[in-house]
Amino acid sequence: MSNLTFSKVIKEHFPTLATYTPVLAKVHGNNHPELAQVRDIFAKMNTKVQKGGSDQVDLSAEFNELRKITSNYAVPSDGCETYVATYQMLESADKAYHS
Repeated sequence: MSNLTFSKVIKEHFPTLATYTPVLAKVHGNNHPELAQVRDIFAKMNTKVQKGGSDQVDLSAEFNELRKITSNYAVPSDGCETYVATYQMLESADKAYHS
């Protein structure tokens, strides 16, 4: 997944993230309440991208917040495959955005 442009990450990962983030918050939210924040931050990012396009939108604050609440996308030991995939996609989007 390296060298993906941010617009390609949006096209490839945002639809999946829009599905995964609410499910993760619902399934793992009791043990990992930060997932509700991840869901909400991603929803905000997705709305911004839909309205403004990938090139004109400022997501710096959202990525900073995601890095903070996920400990730089570290998956906890009880994280499932969806948890891992979600954090990998978010980290990929973060790297592509900042490259």
